[in-house]
Amino acid sequence: MEGGGGTLSEVHQSAKKLLLRARDGLERLERLEYSSTSSVADSELSFAVKKDITQIQSLCVEMDRLWRSVAAKPQRDLWKRKVEQIAEEAESLRASLDKYNLRNQKRMREANERAELLGRANGDSAHVLRIYDEEAQALHSVRSSSRELENANALGEAILSSIHGQRERLKSAHRKALDVLNTVGISNSVLRLIERRNRVDQWIKYAGMLLTVIFLFVFVLWRH
Repeated sequence: MEGGGGTLSEVHQSAKKLLLRARDGLERLERLEYSSTSSVADSELSFAVKKDITQIQSLCVEMDRLWRSVAAKPQRDLWKRKVEQIAEEAESLRASLDKYNLRNQKRMREANERAELLGRANGDSAHVLRIYDEEAQALHSVRSSSRELENANALGEAILSSIHGQRERLKSAHRKALDVLNTVGISNSVLRLIERRNRVDQWIKYAGMLLTVIFLFVFVLWRH
């Protein structure tokens, strides 16, 4: 086993080197995931990464045994954290590799199903294309209907908004009309009161003129 045996520091250095190599291999796998490279090379690289991760975990078991024999507690706690960090990174790489393998298996299964479907068609590609075309037309029809419904909904909302605005304007006009009517009613009452006052003033004026004439006439007769 690479890095097997030796001091705790040596085993730790070996584990870190393997960790870097495994991380680099996984990144290469993820970069090549959707490329047209050979699947055999991908499988070999995936196997190598898995082997490195397994070896790192074995080294973590060995380091876990070694750090417990460190005499000084501060050094023991430090090595404990280092070993736990290596173990956590190795577990994270294993989880990422498992996800990659699942995706790869899914792609291979879908490719086999497509090949089987095309093989089963046995030259009847026009039928397959017609099915795809009908599905595309149906999807286009659904999308068109959805857009029409959205447009109709937007138009309905605009109409409702316009009706609401007209209703508010009619209410405002109605209030203004009532205000005008109330004002006209008050003005008519004032005009009638003024007319009555004018008539009374005219009668007072005529009565005063008549009394003045009678007074002057009586005064003239009395002087003579």
